[in-house]
Amino acid sequence: MGFFIMKNILKVVFVIIGTLIGAGFASGQEMYVFFFSYGMEGLIGIIISSLLMGLIIYKTLGILDKYEIRTYKDFLDILIINNQINKKIDKKINKKSKIKNIINWVVNIFIMITFFIMVAGFGAYFEQEFGINSLIGSSILAILCFAVFLTSVKGVVKANELLVPILILFLIIIGTINLKSINLLQLGDYVVRTNQSNFVLSAIIYCSYNSILLIPVLITLKELLKSKKQIFLISIISTFIVILLSIIIYLILVKVDVDITKLEMPAVYVVSNIFTILKYIYGFIILGSIFTTSISLGTSFLQNVSKNKKSYTQFAIIMCITSVIISKIGFSNLINFLYPVFGYLGLIQIWKILI
Repeated sequence: MGFFIMKNILKVVFVIIGTLIGAGFASGQEMYVFFFSYGMEGLIGIIISSLLMGLIIYKTLGILDKYEIRTYKDFLDILIINNQINKKIDKKINKKSKIKNIINWVVNIFIMITFFIMVAGFGAYFEQEFGINSLIGSSILAILCFAVFLTSVKGVVKANELLVPILILFLIIIGTINLKSINLLQLGDYVVRTNQSNFVLSAIIYCSYNSILLIPVLITLKELLKSKKQIFLISIISTFIVILLSIIIYLILVKVDVDITKLEMPAVYVVSNIFTILKYIYGFIILGSIFTTSISLGTSFLQNVSKNKKSYTQFAIIMCITSVIISKIGFSNLINFLYPVFGYLGLIQIWKILI
């Protein structure tokens, strides 16, 4: 395989990972809610969720490769209406069009809200670690994102291409150091199940809401796709990296020695209090992860709702200002309430993609 082909594959993979490992992931908050609270079964949940995510990436990229899809609305046309317009069934088509429009709005709202969560997470990190007012941290991220939004997709790909490999490397280093101090044979003694719900359902919900975020981002990367072989490799590599990084965060949470439910960022707490020498490296991971997710989601949202360059810039200004205001609601509150809700809504989309 040629160098340039592999480079394109990695570009897409890095944007995928950059989108997935945002504030909720790197901070440990998502991992606790959806997996760690299920005890040892949470590890099985990680595998289920990651494999399902890989399958969705493969199927979605396949649809993008097969049809001339340029926007999320085009994607929903294929997904819901199946691109088959028959005058004899106009009523059914109209009904499906209404469903498509509702889903499009729901997805756009969720992407925007998740962007707000990233901004809140950026502020929460500064407040938890340095005692700096969260509004200052949130404002810094909003300004940085706006600067990248003006460069559109090229800036997003470039930022992920530079930052994500470093983030992955640092997480693997921290995970290796942490692994040396854990007895895997006695892991069940460290991990206590606090959530009595179904861990399989939780894994599917986690995958579902991530797919809502990821699919519009994948559409923006369509031009980088050249063949089915590339699509297959992108799916396999992405799945492997997600499984690896998820298990690393899961094992970091084992070291929490206080009430984990009271922590906004449990993984950050562990690194700051137990692996103090790595505190600032993990800080870079958190902030870098939040940044890559924010720009990926923000760009896909702006491309979905903007009709021209002028409206794109106007929406970017409004979104960045609003994100700072909304960030005061609280990082963990937003994750714990909104992610599961949108996860259930995303099940419809997953089902349509898989069939």
